[in-house]
Amino acid sequence: MGAEGRWKLDELASSLKDPANFNSPDDPDSDDVPMGDGFPPDNIQIFSTSDDVDESRLEAQEVGNYVLAKSFFDCREYDRCAAVFLPSNPTPLVLSSPSPEPENQTPTKRAKGKSKVVAQSPEMKQTPRSIVLPRLSQKSLFLALYAKYMAGEKRKDEDSEMIMGPMDTGATINKELVEIARRLEDWFRERTVQGKETRNQGWLEYLYGVVLAKSNSNEDAKEYLIKSVHRNPFIWCAWLELRDLLSNVEAVSFVACLRWVPNAHRLKLRTITPKLPHHLFAILFNLDANQCLYQTSPDTRSSIDELLKAFPTSHYLQTQRALLFYHAKDYEESESVFSSLIQSDPHRLDSLDHYSNVLYVMSNRPKLAFLAQLATATDKFRPETCCIVGNYYSLKSEHEKAVMYFRRALTLDRQFLSAWTLMGHEYVEMKNTHAAIESYRRAVDINRKDYRAWYGLGQTYEVLEMHHYALFYFQRAAALRPYDKQMWQALGACYDKIDRPIQAIKAYKRALVANLAYIEPSSSFGSTGTSGDYINVFLDPELLYPIALLHERLQEFEEAASFMELVVAQEEGPGVHPDEMALGGVGQEDEEGGQGTGVTITTSKARMWLARWAFQKGEEKRAMELANELCEDGFEVEEAKALVRDLRARMEAGSGR
Repeated sequence: MGAEGRWKLDELASSLKDPANFNSPDDPDSDDVPMGDGFPPDNIQIFSTSDDVDESRLEAQEVGNYVLAKSFFDCREYDRCAAVFLPSNPTPLVLSSPSPEPENQTPTKRAKGKSKVVAQSPEMKQTPRSIVLPRLSQKSLFLALYAKYMAGEKRKDEDSEMIMGPMDTGATINKELVEIARRLEDWFRERTVQGKETRNQGWLEYLYGVVLAKSNSNEDAKEYLIKSVHRNPFIWCAWLELRDLLSNVEAVSFVACLRWVPNAHRLKLRTITPKLPHHLFAILFNLDANQCLYQTSPDTRSSIDELLKAFPTSHYLQTQRALLFYHAKDYEESESVFSSLIQSDPHRLDSLDHYSNVLYVMSNRPKLAFLAQLATATDKFRPETCCIVGNYYSLKSEHEKAVMYFRRALTLDRQFLSAWTLMGHEYVEMKNTHAAIESYRRAVDINRKDYRAWYGLGQTYEVLEMHHYALFYFQRAAALRPYDKQMWQALGACYDKIDRPIQAIKAYKRALVANLAYIEPSSSFGSTGTSGDYINVFLDPELLYPIALLHERLQEFEEAASFMELVVAQEEGPGVHPDEMALGGVGQEDEEGGQGTGVTITTSKARMWLARWAFQKGEEKRAMELANELCEDGFEVEEAKALVRDLRARMEAGSGR
């Protein structure tokens, strides 16, 4: 709003009666609208949609001041907005010098220089007295208290240091929370005494839930947020706050033996669902909560499909579908959905930072450049825009510029999770491990369910060769993403480096079946369970090969040979039975003709290992066959030729005898 608009606001403020005395108990004009049998009059519905007669009367009385306060709020003058309805308590400032030698003043010490330390009077040391709330409608009280909350958030950002500066510890707090909590507690207590708690509209319950969540009283916050959505299911911000409180990494059952409790991270969601109202927003809440927990199950997909049948043009649901493919690492489908969203609404920037992540992983630089130009032309001062441009520079390997844009995104919104995580990735690329750890820690503080930050911390500590620290963070990441083989692979490699081969084997085996939803999660891979299902999918030789080497380290040569056979078999893409894999047997050929890897360095190393193993066991024919295959199209050609010479020498010596 420009200068002309602010001038009109000041004129409106001066034309109304004093906001500080508005609706005070002693105001003789506080009941301008008479109450009678014909109350409320028809025109009150212009100002109120409440069925409560008292609320309608109060809202009708406050309409002028409410418009003024709402205008101040829209101008981001939060203190002026709150002062329209609530008495302000500015701290008294002593501008003049104190009178000489006051009677009750304590002696003061001489400070360095010309300044003096002035003792505070007893009145200034007194705690502020309880302020009696004026009689306000719930709508006006919510606006005033929420304006106070926003004013506190604004001052918190102003008091914070520069992003990642020397004094930026993230410990700055909102100093208005205590006063807001006290006012709301008094209001709820009064409503309970009056027996009017069933006539609450839900907005103040939402605000109190936010205040409690900021104070780390999560269980009490959940209680009030549930009350809020019961009073008014259309308060979507209450649903979002409730979603953020659903689960954290401590709710996930993860023990040292790597036996994962299936869907343990969803226990709190399942516990809280029966307490929610039966409403469309409850369905959307479950969908959004599953997305927040990175669930890619068929149930989540079917929920989105059913909702899209009812709301086929919903951009929100289309975005959720794109994010579902993104979390499932189906980047082609995710890119397709995001692309159609941009075509239908090119100026919508919501969640486009995730689209830039998809394009970054796909190394699609032309589309990422177009997306950066489009977002910059729409609004260059949105955190999403800064993250998109940062990803573009990161793809160009200009990491300093990428960090600059991620810091700019955090300057606009310090709670923007993607910027902290992406900035941590950039610092890892720049070998600035200290800054990377701090970035990831700040991301975890914002959202403890973000597996990318936990995984980034593990990677950073691995670079520092602090493997026990890395193990802790990889465990958290694997607990949050139990179906992501990358988490378990990192965990297995970490166990290997700290010389715990048995746990490493279990982690690697879990990585092999991480994406197979039809394998029972409660059964350990390699156990003696009697599952009748075949794994007709490709098995990653990069996981099979370290398992074989770990068995070799444990002197389990038969098991090692079995897994080496599996590595070689992946050149053709076989399907394998779980029990056969546990016993080391090679599964039958994939009936569907799945494509394999072809000859790679890993499969050549496995073939070389098998050739030496056959040579040691005296199976010259088998060893010669494997060595000749390596000489034809393998990577271990020189070693294979040396083995062939040894085999020929042994065979000639044997024939000579």
